[in-house]
Amino acid sequence: MKNSTAKNGKEVKPKAESAGGFDLVKFSKETQEELAKVVWPSRKQLVSESAAVILMVTLVATLIYFFDNLFAWISGKVF
Repeated sequence: MKNSTAKNGKEVKPKAESAGGFDLVKFSKETQEELAKVVWPSRKQLVSESAAVILMVTLVATLIYFFDNLFAWISGKVF
């Protein structure tokens, strides 16, 4: 790894991992910090977008069902 230079011109060495490799307390703190940055949707937005997803999944599943039955019928007539 390369060493980087800080603003004051001093060389900064990368931090070595702790002997255990995983710090649960640090992980928890960083997770809380990241979750604080999340912009959560409003209830109205959540409900409307969920309804749109359910509607589109239902529509696509229905189309696949009809095309499957159509091709099954056609293949039954051909073979």
